[in-house]
Amino acid sequence: MNLLLLGGGGREHALAWKLRQSPLVTSLLAAPGNPGIEALADCVPVDITDAAAIVELARARKVDLVVVGPEAPLVAGVGDALRAAGFEVFGPDAAGARIEGSKAFAKEIMQAAGVPTARFELFTDLEAAAKRALAWGPVVVKADGLAAGKGVVVASSGEEAAQACRALGALPSGQTILLEEVLTGPELSVMALCDGERFVLLAPSQDHKRVFDGDRGPNTGGMGAYAPANFLSEAELERVGREVMAPTLAELRRRGISFRGALYAGLMLTPAGPRVLEFNARLGDPETQVLMMQLDTDLVPVLQACARGELRTTSLPQRSGFSVGIVLAAEGYPDAPRTGDELEVPASLPPHTQLFHAGTRRLGASVVTSGGRVLTACAHGTTLAEARARAAALADSITWRGRHYRKDIAAGAPPQDRP
Repeated sequence: MNLLLLGGGGREHALAWKLRQSPLVTSLLAAPGNPGIEALADCVPVDITDAAAIVELARARKVDLVVVGPEAPLVAGVGDALRAAGFEVFGPDAAGARIEGSKAFAKEIMQAAGVPTARFELFTDLEAAAKRALAWGPVVVKADGLAAGKGVVVASSGEEAAQACRALGALPSGQTILLEEVLTGPELSVMALCDGERFVLLAPSQDHKRVFDGDRGPNTGGMGAYAPANFLSEAELERVGREVMAPTLAELRRRGISFRGALYAGLMLTPAGPRVLEFNARLGDPETQVLMMQLDTDLVPVLQACARGELRTTSLPQRSGFSVGIVLAAEGYPDAPRTGDELEVPASLPPHTQLFHAGTRRLGASVVTSGGRVLTACAHGTTLAEARARAAALADSITWRGRHYRKDIAAGAPPQDRP
């Protein structure tokens, strides 16, 4: 099989690493890829939101399956164009990607499907939103559209919430503002690989959004993750499938949308039970990095079955133990990341570890930083403590000016995982 992978972040490097292990793969093409992916795939510098260019590339390279990593090409309708041209695609059409591209649409789907979520209000008038936020007090403020993980503010007071409304309203994604009740409890990422009707769950994982240790500082695209995050029993996880994934796919089908791709549910495990905070229309980053390390099966047949609407798999074999990923970020991230700094990376990696590139580019013979989240240092261990120690040692061995990372990834794991 000839595969085309769209994207150039840490998630896509992890996917390329996993896809390349399949005996079914004859060639792997990545667009645009990155310096880490180029060791696994033929990288082509092309705009992945340009549907015509991607279709032309797929035709020229006789691609059998396209795997879409990030959300931008999905929202732009690249999946639609590829399917119209006769290609098999893992990734939803633009209509399905609205579940991530519009938080208002996602809430509408949740309400119609009976999916448990937080109480919310929608505003298209910015000052009306700010006035309501001031009266509401502690509240979550969200920009409706895509904001690269930075369109959410958890405000601790009405004044802070009103300021957040005005700040997010200035973003291109902030034409509609959501105010949402503050929920409490641990957060959990649960992702399903879907064929439009059926789905199979990946291991639950936990992302760490705040930039600093102790969940302090502004939200980011994610500073690290681990899997499995065993906050739910097997029965409770199956219930998430029944009460979140299944009704969501059914409601989308009722609207004529066959969702063939990854459906990501960001959950808050409240005292009243799991509540959906958000949906994404693709795999998470940095969760994918640790999920690929945990997965103990060939991923290619599963993705192809989803693309064809023929998924029969009901569970995915997992490695025993745990995987931890620590994001190494550039100086100034998330507000104003510094770029162009040369990386100093070990010539060889220790056993049980992987290093996934995200915000990097080649500059002559060197690799330099090109974004906020630069690398993800990942490790597997028999115990969570072992995986954490290995990932931390790898992260510590990589240096460049001003690099920073959290040292408490997975420190809040449930007690049964910590020994």
